[in-house]
Amino acid sequence: MSTTTAPVTDTITMLRRNLVHAKRYPGMTIGVIVTPVLLLLLFDYIFGGALGRSTGGVKYIDYLVPGMMLMIPAYLVAGVAVSVASDMTKGIVNRFRAMPMSHAAILTGQVLGTVIQGLLGVLLMVAVGVLVGFRSDAGVLAWLAAFGLVALVIFGLAWLGVGFGLAASTPESASNMPAPILFLPFLGSGLVPTDTMPGGVRQFAEYQPFTPMTETLRGLLHGTPIGHNGIVAIAWCAGFAVVGYVWSKRQFRRKAG
Repeated sequence: MSTTTAPVTDTITMLRRNLVHAKRYPGMTIGVIVTPVLLLLLFDYIFGGALGRSTGGVKYIDYLVPGMMLMIPAYLVAGVAVSVASDMTKGIVNRFRAMPMSHAAILTGQVLGTVIQGLLGVLLMVAVGVLVGFRSDAGVLAWLAAFGLVALVIFGLAWLGVGFGLAASTPESASNMPAPILFLPFLGSGLVPTDTMPGGVRQFAEYQPFTPMTETLRGLLHGTPIGHNGIVAIAWCAGFAVVGYVWSKRQFRRKAG
């Protein structure tokens, strides 16, 4: 086997391992996917009457779903961190290192598996949204672009999750380290427009990464102007991926030494 195909083959093997593990032990995966879906129902049915008054005449479920689609990538960060930390503390990664395989594939397979699981979760989120009244007049290309953006968000955040998992000493501490990321979707334009927020909170909401991501999804699914949000959202995704990859790679090499 050539040196070019070996890393690809090893990555596919580790991807398959990740998906099989998620199938056999679905607790964490179900938790990080079902919780955002339940939050969607909570905000629509319990708070929708009050919050819907701030959306400028847009039906609240139509306003809410694009923002809630990004809850799943945020929640998956903790799942990735716990999974990586568990493999590190149980010695599984050390066994992989002793094998004639690409070490980068160990982490890359985890990230790609997370992207697949996350997209399936977002698809479930949209399906539940449609059942409770969400409607979009977006065409096929717009939907593909929306899911493409979601995949980029998951990819970038998954690398950060890998970094958290490698930095943590135990799976328990790994589950707590990404907490700030879990709160960001709530502190942006996902639930209500940022112009309804008070002074410092509004500035933070407008410039944090999940707001341009949400507004880009909203524009794609409802045909509203995206403006510069699309470029900013992709830049944030790229930044997450680069920082997470470099951080993870350095930690992995340090712990291997």
